[in-house]
Amino acid sequence: MRIIIDGDACPVIEQTEKIAHKYNIKLLLFCDYNHNIELKYGEVIKVDQSYQSVDMLILNKAQKNDIIITDDYGLASLVLAKNCQALNSKGMQFTEKNINYLLMRRHLNKKIRDAGKRHPTSKKRTKKDDLFFKNKLDSILQDIV
Repeated sequence: MRIIIDGDACPVIEQTEKIAHKYNIKLLLFCDYNHNIELKYGEVIKVDQSYQSVDMLILNKAQKNDIIITDDYGLASLVLAKNCQALNSKGMQFTEKNINYLLMRRHLNKKIRDAGKRHPTSKKRTKKDDLFFKNKLDSILQDIV
C-alpha cells in the first residue's frame, strides 16, 4: 500500500506527508514541471505539462490498496475501479456508493456554467477542513496498519 497525491494544486501535501511518515508508508506525489514541490518524506514524480498527464500517470501507477489523494472526481472513479481508496483534500472518501452522484453533479454544474448561469463558488478552505482531512486519513490508516 502507498499513498499517492495528485499534487497539482493539492492543499494537504504537508499533512499527508506527516501521516505517511508516521505510519512509514511510501508516499508518491505526482505533479507537472510547473510546480516546485519538495518533500521531506516521500518522492516527487514530475511529468510534462499536458492535458491530464498527471492523472494518467497516477492511473497507470496506482495499484490495489493504494490511497489516492485527489480532488478530481474522474480520477477518483478510475482508481476506485482499480480497488484503490480515494480521498479528497477535505477528507471526503470517494466510494462506489457516492461516485456516480458526484460525477453527475459535476456534469450538471458544467452545463450550468456553459449556459452562462451563475454558479455558487466553493467556500474558502478552513482549518476545520485541514483537521477533518488529517483525521480521516489517520483513521483509514489506523484501520489498515
